[in-house]
Amino acid sequence: MNAIAQKPAVRVGSLMVALLAACVAFQLNASMLSPALVTMAKELNTDDATIGLSQTMFFTAAALFSLFLPRLSDIIGRKRVLVGMLAIMAVGTVIAALAVNVEMLFVGRIIQGVTGPVVPVTLLMLRNEIQDPKRYGTMMGVITAVNGGIAGIDALAGGWLVANHGFRSVFWTMTVVAVIAIVFVLVWAPESRPSKDTKMDWLGVVPLVVSIGSFLTFLNFLGAVNDGNWFIIWALPVIGLASFWAFWALESKIAAPLIPPRYLKQRSSWALLVTTLLTMTGVFAVVNGLVASIAQNAEAGFGLGADLTSLWFLMPYAVAGWIVGPFAGRLAPTFGYLNVMRVGMLGTIVGTIVMAFVGVHSLPVLIVTTILLGITYAGIGNIMLNGLGIVLSPKDNPGFLPGLNAGAFNLGAGVSFAILPAVQLLFTSADDPTSTTGYSAGMLAGAAISILGFAMSFLIPAPTDAEVAAPAPSK
Repeated sequence: MNAIAQKPAVRVGSLMVALLAACVAFQLNASMLSPALVTMAKELNTDDATIGLSQTMFFTAAALFSLFLPRLSDIIGRKRVLVGMLAIMAVGTVIAALAVNVEMLFVGRIIQGVTGPVVPVTLLMLRNEIQDPKRYGTMMGVITAVNGGIAGIDALAGGWLVANHGFRSVFWTMTVVAVIAIVFVLVWAPESRPSKDTKMDWLGVVPLVVSIGSFLTFLNFLGAVNDGNWFIIWALPVIGLASFWAFWALESKIAAPLIPPRYLKQRSSWALLVTTLLTMTGVFAVVNGLVASIAQNAEAGFGLGADLTSLWFLMPYAVAGWIVGPFAGRLAPTFGYLNVMRVGMLGTIVGTIVMAFVGVHSLPVLIVTTILLGITYAGIGNIMLNGLGIVLSPKDNPGFLPGLNAGAFNLGAGVSFAILPAVQLLFTSADDPTSTTGYSAGMLAGAAISILGFAMSFLIPAPTDAEVAAPAPSK
């Protein structure tokens, strides 16, 4: 009898409902607020840039909590940590809903960021229950597809709520969904503690969080156009490097380190993390930055409103990923995680290049290539990179690689918005506002970085334990 036969379908189904509810609760925090930002700025008597900073704070906090909460879940229990994250997130959501000023909003958004590692923790819980590679791959694709957006419904629902009930209704909706998710996880998710006899390395957490936090803050400053204190800004990467050196030295001496240095030296770790970083850098700001910008640019682009930009670009992108994700997950165990991922990466590179040369001049082509990136990146590349973080992680420390991989995703998003829009501005002609050269240059820079990620993927070892041989053809 195989492993999956030992798990009743009803139990697996109820577990999936619970894990999906948790992922949806997190994703609403990440994407549902986009249509509300302008209204929030008005009602809280501030400007768009300051409100945008609340989004930055959320994603930065999410990246930092992702570094250590998956490992903590190995030790004290994944269900316990997942429920704890959702409960703390609900508190932060209530604070944001009741915010009387932007500072109170910041506090709420930072608290909400504790849910950063929800997706890797749910994938770890899923893998503990489903041993059959094909079934796990399919379920993994379903869960991870949520991370690319809830088929665009989240943004549309957010816009409707803001228009009819104000921005606070968005936060109250998030609170209700979080409470529902907590109940589902408590009732239907089993507990798992693979490292229950291990002590948590809190001493290692501090320098690692300081290191990654310094780099993320540095990238956030670079991405913002302001007259900040450049001495402080350029001190941040120095602090980041020094903190990482301290972390490395500390981990070499601790009996039960957060991240054993020997694991970081393995290709299954560093090659995956670099591939994730490069891939995210190459694609994230293309769709979420450059495409959204040229779509709304009345001189060089197509002059669409924000609502039509979401409807024609962001929603189809998310829907494509939502549809394709489960199929990619299903194919990965048979055809190989790396092979499926590289198909997605190649498609992303081709789509970005076509977008840079043709899409910037043609609205239909821009829409089609954006949907193509939804299929190849959101539906394939993103799914495979998340999955590889789970299946390549060491059995005695399963939470370490998913946590670092989540950090690589967030770091890549920051680098992407620091580099690609800067390239676009560098090649934009001040004398010809109708020129699309800047947009093409930014997209081609993204394609070039994606090619580096594709090359790096060949250094990632195949996760043989998570793959099965394809059935031989019948004679």
